[in-house]
Amino acid sequence: MKNNLLTAFQTNWVSLLVSIAVIAILVLLARKRVSFGTRVFIAMGLGLLAGIAFNTFKLEYKSVSTIGTIYVNLIKMLVMPLVFVLVINSISSLTSMTHLRKLGVKTILWFLGTTGVAAIIGLLVALAVDPGNGIQAAVPKDFKAREIPTFSQVILDLVPSNPIGDMAGGKVVPVLIFAIFVAVAIVHINSRKPEAVEPVKTLLKSATEVLHQVVKYVIRLTPYGVYALIGAMAARYGLETLTPLAKVIIASYIALILHFVFVFGGLVSFVAKVNPIKFFKKAYPTIAVAFTTRSSYATLPVNLEVITKRLRVSPRIASFVAPLGASMNFNGCGGVWPAIVAVFVARVYNIPLDFTDYIVLVLVSVISSIGVAGVPGPAAISTTVVLTAMGLPLEGMGLVLGVEALIDMGRTAVNATGTTVTSLVVANSEGEFDRASFDRDEEDELELAGA
Repeated sequence: MKNNLLTAFQTNWVSLLVSIAVIAILVLLARKRVSFGTRVFIAMGLGLLAGIAFNTFKLEYKSVSTIGTIYVNLIKMLVMPLVFVLVINSISSLTSMTHLRKLGVKTILWFLGTTGVAAIIGLLVALAVDPGNGIQAAVPKDFKAREIPTFSQVILDLVPSNPIGDMAGGKVVPVLIFAIFVAVAIVHINSRKPEAVEPVKTLLKSATEVLHQVVKYVIRLTPYGVYALIGAMAARYGLETLTPLAKVIIASYIALILHFVFVFGGLVSFVAKVNPIKFFKKAYPTIAVAFTTRSSYATLPVNLEVITKRLRVSPRIASFVAPLGASMNFNGCGGVWPAIVAVFVARVYNIPLDFTDYIVLVLVSVISSIGVAGVPGPAAISTTVVLTAMGLPLEGMGLVLGVEALIDMGRTAVNATGTTVTSLVVANSEGEFDRASFDRDEEDELELAGA
């Protein structure tokens, strides 16, 4: 009788030993407290070297591919519970229907609107640059291409009819819409009988904490997943197929810069009616901290001070918009990045996209930016939601994880700046922007020690 375990070891022993050695190195680096981004870069480099060696010497690499598949499956595991619980929790955090109708709706619409524009910019830049050109990959065996639906069917598919069945079937958009209905209902009831929904809100907060912890576990595995996915790809196709990844970086920063200059600059100039150069100079501490820390939460204390002390927005507006933006405003992570990755993955796996797919991409990017509120690694989760909704293989996302740390600096700077811009725009519409002090360059000293 054939022993599958023994056969697997006999044919994969070299790649298995190499993988064990690489994992040991990455674990050691983690214990030495080497930064996460650095470890991801190192993992990509080790995966590239190992894959090229496997390809050159015609070695079996199934063990490496298996590690990558495990990582992708763990990401898939998170999609539905995350988008359901976190959309409800984010929206239901608004205290009353009055808040929801006023500051809440106004702020969220600006967040979602700019994210939608960011997704369109990312899509157009990706189509122009074509970052997946030159990389070809075999479609995974379990992947089934979607049939192109009619327009009426697209509309019907967006409406949830059986939320549990939609979750089981991996239908992201209906689950998101159902979650939004539930969240609005919680806010409505909370404004009249808060005690009636308090147990639900407590449960949601607890579920959010648990899911955050699960996400942290999976995100910690990213260096190992990057090594395996890059290694398997390099082993299959060699070095020449991976060089176009530089186009992903170029396309991402072109889109981020266009969004930063034209969308943010336009809102500041034509909606808030202030000098955009003066605005960006005053907002520079937020931009710098976001770019270097790659964390909207780490940037939040600085951003609050910049908004109130340099931009002269009232503390009431700042204390509402800034924390909400740190967990919900993802122009870079939820708009530009998923669009570029979706076009990249479709190109790599030779899956054609049409105009309907582009509409779905933008809509899902907008809605899912709520669903990843407060989640560690929001770009990965948001991209996973978009790829799942479009029926694209998640395995392709692993190919860009190695360069993600470089791009994440720009994405976070755009995210944080978007929150600053929204604070100014909302304050201006509410009459809580001290334009005279802003124009006179009256600024209080920032207390950056706590940042």
